[in-house]
Amino acid sequence: MSDMKTVHEVSRITGISIRTLQYYDRIGLLAPAGYTDSGYRLYDDSSLARLQMILLFRELEFPLRDIGRIIDSPDFDRIRALEQQIRLLEMKKEHMEDLILLARRMKTTGGKNMGNSSTNDFTAFDTSKIDEYTEKARASWGNTPQWKEFEEKSKVRSKAEMNKAGEQMMKEIFGAFGRIRKQDPGSKEARDLVKKLQDFITEHFYTCTDEILRSLGKMYAGGGEFTANIDAAGGEGTAEFVHRAIESFCGK
Repeated sequence: MSDMKTVHEVSRITGISIRTLQYYDRIGLLAPAGYTDSGYRLYDDSSLARLQMILLFRELEFPLRDIGRIIDSPDFDRIRALEQQIRLLEMKKEHMEDLILLARRMKTTGGKNMGNSSTNDFTAFDTSKIDEYTEKARASWGNTPQWKEFEEKSKVRSKAEMNKAGEQMMKEIFGAFGRIRKQDPGSKEARDLVKKLQDFITEHFYTCTDEILRSLGKMYAGGGEFTANIDAAGGEGTAEFVHRAIESFCGK
């Protein structure tokens, strides 16, 4: 175990919080290679290599539930993934250099004469090429039926519409879960809300089977961003209540 790193060391060298690493473990995305006698997680080189791949696909804005499937697929091509990451970083670097150059020009002119064609230049703010490359890279890995369905639905809806659907789910459905979070998670009211959540995801994002719903429930209560957002919508403990309600719903 001398070559292994503790969860605190991995957090320090990667900048990823311990809570996030624990969350990745709970949802089965990044299991530790072992444990100390005191029960602390330990990570070896393979663990860190997998973490790099996870962060790569996070840069491509893949949902966590899809990242594990991609990396664990027998068809996963690590070299191709790294080549995509290199190109994406190069494009982001060029974008930042353009912004720096524009800022320097503006500093030279004192921010004046913005009507002049040489200074009235907004092309440095254009990220369309980066966005297009990111979408193509995501599409090349999006071989799950759920991801393909999500992509198809995204084509006929604007980003604002998709965001609105997400906000509606948080406010209306998780807000409703929050109002009954002190009740029995197996109650009819809780089960009706779980069905409403499942149907909403199917309608707006992708077909939400019971299996997928249970996976989502685990992520909701696993800590990190999911838990924080759901608890913000319904009150502290809402995410855990939703998880237990889903388990009750899918188990019957």
